Amino acid sequence: MADAAVEFLLENLKQLLVYNVNLISEVKNQVERLYNDLGLFKAFLKDSTEKRSKNEVLKELVKQIRSVVYEAEDVIDEFVTEAAAHKARGVFKKAFHTPAYAEKLRKVAVRIEEIRQTVDSIYKNKQFGFELLQTGDGAEGSSKEKKPPIVEEDNVVGFEDEAEKVMGLLTGGADELEVISIVGMAGLGKTTLAKMIYRDPGIEYEFYNRAWVYVSQDYSRKEVFLNILGHFTQVTDDMQKMNDENLAKELCKILERGKYLVVMDDVWTDQAWNDLKIGFPKNNKKSRILITSRIRKVAQHANPNRDPHDLRFLTYDESWKLLKIKALGSENCPEELIKDGTRIAKQCQGLPLAIVVIGGILLEKGTDWWETVAKSVDAFMAMEQNKRVDNLIELSYNHLPYHLKACFIYFGMFPEDFEIPVWKLIRLWIAEGFIQSKDGMSLEDIGEEYLDDLINRNLVMAGIRRSNGKHKTCRVHDMLHEFCKRVAAEENFFREIKRFDQGTYVSSNLTLQTYRRLCIHTRVLNYISSKPVGPRVRSFVCFSNEEINLPAEYISSITGAFKLLRVLHARSIIFSRFPADLIQLVHLRFIAISCNFKILPAAMSSLWNIQTFVIETSSRTFDIKADLWKMIQLRHVKTNASTTLPGPLSKGRKGKDEVLMLGSLQTLSTISPESCTEDVFLRTPNLKNLGIRGPLTKLLESKSGNTPFDSLGKLDYLENLKLLNDVFPRPPSEGKLYSLPQTYKFPPKLKKLTLSDTLLDWKDMSTLGMLENLEILKLKNNAFKGDWWESKDGGFRTLKVLHIGRTDLATWRSEARHFPRLRHLYLRHCSSLLVVPIAFADISSLRLVDMYCTTKTAASTAKEIEKKITEKPNQMQIARGGGFKLSIYPPHP
Repeated sequence: MADAAVEFLLENLKQLLVYNVNLISEVKNQVERLYNDLGLFKAFLKDSTEKRSKNEVLKELVKQIRSVVYEAEDVIDEFVTEAAAHKARGVFKKAFHTPAYAEKLRKVAVRIEEIRQTVDSIYKNKQFGFELLQTGDGAEGSSKEKKPPIVEEDNVVGFEDEAEKVMGLLTGGADELEVISIVGMAGLGKTTLAKMIYRDPGIEYEFYNRAWVYVSQDYSRKEVFLNILGHFTQVTDDMQKMNDENLAKELCKILERGKYLVVMDDVWTDQAWNDLKIGFPKNNKKSRILITSRIRKVAQHANPNRDPHDLRFLTYDESWKLLKIKALGSENCPEELIKDGTRIAKQCQGLPLAIVVIGGILLEKGTDWWETVAKSVDAFMAMEQNKRVDNLIELSYNHLPYHLKACFIYFGMFPEDFEIPVWKLIRLWIAEGFIQSKDGMSLEDIGEEYLDDLINRNLVMAGIRRSNGKHKTCRVHDMLHEFCKRVAAEENFFREIKRFDQGTYVSSNLTLQTYRRLCIHTRVLNYISSKPVGPRVRSFVCFSNEEINLPAEYISSITGAFKLLRVLHARSIIFSRFPADLIQLVHLRFIAISCNFKILPAAMSSLWNIQTFVIETSSRTFDIKADLWKMIQLRHVKTNASTTLPGPLSKGRKGKDEVLMLGSLQTLSTISPESCTEDVFLRTPNLKNLGIRGPLTKLLESKSGNTPFDSLGKLDYLENLKLLNDVFPRPPSEGKLYSLPQTYKFPPKLKKLTLSDTLLDWKDMSTLGMLENLEILKLKNNAFKGDWWESKDGGFRTLKVLHIGRTDLATWRSEARHFPRLRHLYLRHCSSLLVVPIAFADISSLRLVDMYCTTKTAASTAKEIEKKITEKPNQMQIARGGGFKLSIYPPHP
């Protein structure tokens, strides 16, 4: 990924020259000249993005560019690390180290000049292919394209009859536990079919207890059991510490209570089934295991008494229909594209993944391009079966715009079949330097645009959606995942640490000297205890399902081994104390860790590059001593505890003229009420997301006629506000809020509001109803208290999503006009609620009523709403914008 490397290095050099020139003052002129020299490569790489895949000369040139850029990056980053350490030394130590530092400074200047000469040599040497770009129209994917329509993953073609057959096997048959299997080649749609079945309302009704788990080739039995347990109960610390056998016993104990369905996706070996079957009790309650596998004998081994279901290929008509949906966004096709389109559909031989990938290639392209692709598909489908789809994926990848290539290959850093949180993916892309700023758009908005583009091109699959319609999770097909890892290996983009023994880890340390990104997802402690070494590593990413309590002797193993880290994602690794070496990682942009400590020390202030800081602690409170106001790149601070921030005007300030405003900061979650001061919010004017946890009555305490809550009204860009009332160890009743502030005191652009344990009276809902831009209202456990709520006229004019959690509400009276734009209604643990207002059947926008652990009478009225809606004339259904769904768990008769 030479493109991404050049982009990042140029941006990094610019940041150094603007914000930290004091660190490189002695070599400033050399750095500026290097910046100008490297800028020559940027345009070349952008223009060559497609041609280089077909031309060996250009490939060699790009390899040389990548090598010299990496060398330049290493020289600069190493020097900045050394300069920062030298600057932090005391007077006597600084004097002692000055001669050695001066010698390093001289060597850096010499190396920069050598690199500049290499850059100049590469650029001037025409035989390496710069002149090749002067012919032709340039890269196909580099031009600005229209944004194609998003096609939902749920738009499945050709599996309806297959789903009926498998669902019949799941719901019929004997009372004994039975294994049902779906088998077929890679890319045939086994996972898609299984998901279609898993989400079917009939299956949801039959199997109240359900779990979905990905197994894949490189599975961990413990992680699989923990994953399944997480669907049925809260995974405790004690469970995390259990061995495989005890976890299997715990799972059996939970599952044997009732009827269950467990889907095990992508099982590769007989041994995998032998390892995992001990967790599933034979409780004679018509429980079922649904397996998907590429290998027929694995399915036969799991159940010798029943033939597996062989998933068929798509018919020609189904193939053509799917291609039109994926390439054009609808089943309508322009006349001039039909000839080549039908040819492509036939050539794909009924393989859904091939059709989906080609559909992404054809997006927004003209007649000539469809003809070109049709000829290419002919050649690819004539290849050996295991090479066909891989070559089609490569074709799609080669036609990606240059700015999307690194973003796509980065998906290989995550575990196979992993549901990736979108917010985290985009923050990582930003930290890695894959996203460059545009006028009028935030980096986060650009990242969402990039992800939408990859989803539209059918290279990434959409997962769960947020209540506002945006993507919450996403993932990639396992064949695309393998492709990402292969390209990454070829281009030295990242290295996956596989599940080897400690001896293998040690022996592989030499090979890690040149890798710039590492990911590891299993046997993590084995690797850390091997004392890894990675002087060039910029990213260390771990997404293990198993939480690892890091022994004291290994606390600094990661931070000590990778001195040039930009990204540290170690959410599953629990640090018992603060790793002292962390403060030396001055290049860190993204950090996500778990810990048992309660204080973030002041020394963290030295990490001036930090953009995203995520910490999960076992403590209910967290104290940030670090001076956040010096971290001018800071964009997101996320903690799970009630976090106390340092005051902007703390001791040691030089004066009022010092710049204290954090214009980039968008997220503060969750901070204590005591930190909600006017000073803090004046210096974070662009906050979009704010979470407050602690005794919320402190927000409403009046001082000189004003309350801390008044300062929230000055946050002109705040869209998401969470108010979590926490008065532990006292009972929640002692922290009850007796009223809400007046509507005008809330942030003016507030779109989403979450309340928890506030114990407000239902009459206060009228205050929330007057928030002009409120679209999502989540009333979590005990947000409101009282058995009566009568909605008022004139409120909730823009509300789309209403979530009501645990409450003692019994009678709810409301009319359709009280929630004129409501789309989704979620009711959770409303164990006293007698009815859902029947008038909701007249809300034309209502698409979903989702109920969990509610009363039979409330469920009954919800079914009446469903009946009224489905009986409406067709034109009413069209006006509704689609179908209506009612979900009730557990199902009531």
